[in-house]
Amino acid sequence: MYMYDNGPLILDGGLATQLEAQGCHIQGDPLWNARLLHTNPQAIRDAHYRFLLSGADVISTATYQASITGFINHLDLSSEGARELLMSGVRLAKETVERFVSDSPAEQRYSLVAGSVGPYGAFLHDGSEYTGAYAKEMTTETLKVWHRPQIDCLAAAGVDLIAFETIPSIKEAEALLELLKEFPNSKAWLSFSCKDGRCISDGNPFTDAVQIANRSRQLVAVGVNCCSPAIVEPLLDSARHLLGPDMSWVVYPNSGEEWDNEQGWLPSRQTSAPVPELSHTWVKQGAALIGGCCRVSPTHIAELKQQLKGSCTSPATPLRPV
Repeated sequence: MYMYDNGPLILDGGLATQLEAQGCHIQGDPLWNARLLHTNPQAIRDAHYRFLLSGADVISTATYQASITGFINHLDLSSEGARELLMSGVRLAKETVERFVSDSPAEQRYSLVAGSVGPYGAFLHDGSEYTGAYAKEMTTETLKVWHRPQIDCLAAAGVDLIAFETIPSIKEAEALLELLKEFPNSKAWLSFSCKDGRCISDGNPFTDAVQIANRSRQLVAVGVNCCSPAIVEPLLDSARHLLGPDMSWVVYPNSGEEWDNEQGWLPSRQTSAPVPELSHTWVKQGAALIGGCCRVSPTHIAELKQQLKGSCTSPATPLRPV
């Protein structure tokens, strides 16, 4: 696992949120922010840089909704061109980290690049990454065949670790962990989308998801993302007795707002404290990687950094494997 000597790793926030703040129009696009790898890579560099300036120790590539098939279908690329474009997501992130290190030598930190791998439902572009319904009609092997090219590209491009994120179903998690074995030099985290304080999106208990994660020797963390901050504590608490000694929690929920297909983001019907305020509780529960997902901006990440590390007077020590 990777961590600082002075606390948890700070993940970035919503990459799409920052891209939209920069004027990019990606809502409703079947490739989402991955289209910008082709049309506006500088916007992605700028967004990564904003999160690094805000204190992120880990930035995620713009590949959540990227796939070889999607690039061929929507960008009219060849298979090789699609592969090169997907790999460019890692290159853009690594170049931005190098630039940040060069610009900020006093920071004494070198951020990691996580290769984002979204669920098959993200490719379907129908919201099913929040139900996992498609997994019922697919075999584990079919899911492995789908995900293999994306993981292969990220690993070949030299990503520091892989982020399997917003995974809604047990079956897809099992497929991803089986597939990860084909890349023995790769480490990863596994993060689930969840429907409430006890269950992941397909209705299975979060405890079952954690037990599956514990079987992998390549995972550094398991947890939740793209959910309300209010349900994180009960989810982690439900599985606290199952977290293995070599495993940590990864937590990066949304802002707390709720998405409406017709009206966009709306205030939540549930009252929830913001991510920075709740982060101390998650650390006490064993979270070693904490950040944000949709609608979590660089400003929020800076607040999170201040909450968790603001009292540290000494420079951050380099990232270390443990």
